[in-house]
Amino acid sequence: MTAPAAFLPAAEIPVEAADVVIVGGGPAGLAAAARLAELGAGRVLLLERQIETGGVPRHCGHSPFGMREFSRVMGGRTYGRRLTERAIAAGAEIRVSHSVVAIEAGTSLVVASPAGAYRCKARAILLATGARETTRAGLLASGSRPSGIINTAPLQDMVYLRGRRPFKNPVIVGTELVAMSAILTMRSAGGTVAAMIESGPKPIARAPFRWLPGLLRIPVHLGVEIADIVGTSGVEAVKIRNLADGSMREIACDGVLFSGRFTPEATLLRLSGGQISPETGGPAIDDGARTSLAGVYAAGNALRGVETAGWCWSEGRRVAEVLAADLNHNASQGETIAVVAGEGIKYVYPQRLTTHAAKAFSHLDLRLSDWLSGELTVMQSGVCLYSASLSSGPERRVRIARAQLALTGDAPLVVSVRRGKN
Repeated sequence: MTAPAAFLPAAEIPVEAADVVIVGGGPAGLAAAARLAELGAGRVLLLERQIETGGVPRHCGHSPFGMREFSRVMGGRTYGRRLTERAIAAGAEIRVSHSVVAIEAGTSLVVASPAGAYRCKARAILLATGARETTRAGLLASGSRPSGIINTAPLQDMVYLRGRRPFKNPVIVGTELVAMSAILTMRSAGGTVAAMIESGPKPIARAPFRWLPGLLRIPVHLGVEIADIVGTSGVEAVKIRNLADGSMREIACDGVLFSGRFTPEATLLRLSGGQISPETGGPAIDDGARTSLAGVYAAGNALRGVETAGWCWSEGRRVAEVLAADLNHNASQGETIAVVAGEGIKYVYPQRLTTHAAKAFSHLDLRLSDWLSGELTVMQSGVCLYSASLSSGPERRVRIARAQLALTGDAPLVVSVRRGKN
């Protein structure tokens, strides 16, 4: 048995060099690869652990993708191919079935490939590793464990890549945008949806997407949770509990689909000693997408796990421009100002603002911890730099323009909601 690369003597592992290595071939990584190559950043190498690039969209046979990027509507698989073609045409090199297993000091990567392990020394690394859905166990859902209980990603994989339909009439747990995507996936497979359930008081997806269940006459049950999953060999029904009064009801179905609740895929950075934000679960970054490891950047849903493909694509391009500028000028970050999530805030990023370095983020982006209405504030040393009325909920994008913040000194910023619950 060959020892893992990290335990082999350096002389026994092949070494190659690149200017920028991008880890992850989803929309953010592909967009960054294309932009870096366009900017003449040298040898740009993208490594993707799957057998095909495209990220989550490659599992989606439905639209809409591509309006922002290509000024046309296309399905997810076509969208992923077009992003890949654009990156290659720009001059980036792409390798699939290549897994990065470690980041070493000095922006060196240990890579596992079909041909064996090797090291790649880079001037800079961009992590675009995306996110994963929280499992049923992670959601602490009760009930038995018959077949027919899956997440959205396996559903899309089965329907669009394998031509299989895991069930005909499931209950969908969640009302995020990805849950609406699951409705379209079920329809494309010739199935229906028995109901959608949501623990919150409102659907999470914004209009017009939240109107989809009503247009298709799919019942939506709010303020409820799964109390039991009924069935032995397969799902036969779910029992749901009203969180307000404890009342129960049963919904006949042949499957349960857990959607959303994405978690950033930050294992590589964590194992390499990089700083992880306890709020987002992803890399802690400054406004140039720089992580705590020198020369290592991050972009896309690796940062927070909830944004659309088009949003990640745009972010990947902006981060690429900062990365290229840093390589060219070796600019100093100057002072940094910490950004802290206060009352009512689930998370805010970037977690640090710089005073001199190039910037990829012109806003503070945040999510609320609950459905809230009140006053959104940004405080620094007891001084209110920003205040606005707010009424929003979890997983809905809230933004504060940095240009509206008259920063004074390097004291931390605290973002909070002085609230009254809806």
